[in-house]
Amino acid sequence: MTSISERINKPVSTAEMERRWRAVRAVMESEGIDVLLMQSNNDHMGGYTKYFTDMPATNGYPNTVVFPRDDYMTKINQGPFNLDRELDPAGSDGINRGVKRSMTTPSFESAPYTRNYDPELACKALKPYENGNIGLVGTYQMSSAMVDYVREQYPNATYVEFSDAIDCIKVIKSDEEIEFIRETAAQQDASMQAVINEIKPGMKDSDVAAVALYEGHKLGSEQGIYLCQSYTYGEPAAIGPRHNQNREIREGDIFNMLVENNGAGGFFTEIGRTIVVGEAPKGAVRELELELEFTLEAQRLTLDLLKPGTACPEVWNTFNQFMRDNGREEETRLYCHGQGYDLVERPLVRHDEPMTIEKGMNMVCHPGHMTSNIFSWICDNYIIGGDGPGESIHKLPQKIYQVG
Repeated sequence: MTSISERINKPVSTAEMERRWRAVRAVMESEGIDVLLMQSNNDHMGGYTKYFTDMPATNGYPNTVVFPRDDYMTKINQGPFNLDRELDPAGSDGINRGVKRSMTTPSFESAPYTRNYDPELACKALKPYENGNIGLVGTYQMSSAMVDYVREQYPNATYVEFSDAIDCIKVIKSDEEIEFIRETAAQQDASMQAVINEIKPGMKDSDVAAVALYEGHKLGSEQGIYLCQSYTYGEPAAIGPRHNQNREIREGDIFNMLVENNGAGGFFTEIGRTIVVGEAPKGAVRELELELEFTLEAQRLTLDLLKPGTACPEVWNTFNQFMRDNGREEETRLYCHGQGYDLVERPLVRHDEPMTIEKGMNMVCHPGHMTSNIFSWICDNYIIGGDGPGESIHKLPQKIYQVG
């Protein structure tokens, strides 16, 4: 058996990679697809190429994969001009399993004149299928330059949007994938506990987010987002990104923290908790606790509906009716969804999602609402079993934390 490089941050097993490839090739066979073309450019929402190669796309650099039904893959990455290597598909280099050809080019999205560099290389790999059926995967992220160029070079091919077919495979997690996901949740529990331990007045919101980031990186996280906001009781604010984290935390503030990073190996989960820093104004903690009780009831209502075969619009509509009936804000964005190699993965629990809930999905549920005084929310991940979700895979207690 080929030894995987020690440089890789917790790779999945070759047996798991082979399981994925078999499942994909089976559906390609049934749908008459000869080859897949996919492209990602980040490891927040770029899970397609990661799923096929166990290598993340990063830094906005395009990562293109050509996956034939009856042959090994070709991979195209950022690198020097004219590099075109034949590889051992068994992964004898310790990195590239299932890849027979690696090509590179120094293209950059910020330099539009390089737009055709990657497509030119993709066409070399697609040449045997110029008259065949080409499945396009991840078209929302794939550049128009890629699709336009390939269509122009191979006008006799038939092009099929194939993302849905791949989604139906990758959203159902194997036992090995679920173990990775549980490890991510445990890492996030540790990150959130570090935040609870270290937060204090005088720190900026960004300082606290940095505590979570540092703890996660120590435990193998590669990428993610750390959203937070501090606010004074009576002036509620929703969590925000680093650009909006310059506020200094004061005595008595309320602090909301979301840790939504991946773990070693690349799988995402997310956890959210509320912290009171120091002596809060009269009535603040009691209101936070009462609203959390309601928020947990809203979360449990949702979880009880997440049974295999349930349509997502049914969950969405029931949840919003519950919110209306109890005088709270309706959800108009996204409060429950799948996760995997993508920070947001299907299914989206919304009115517009055609996918149903199924056993083996990794679902996060984060209902939240704002009153005139506070922002109340909770966030945890659950694995869907035969009868629905069990206990949260996050183990940090669901409560209002008071420090100082």
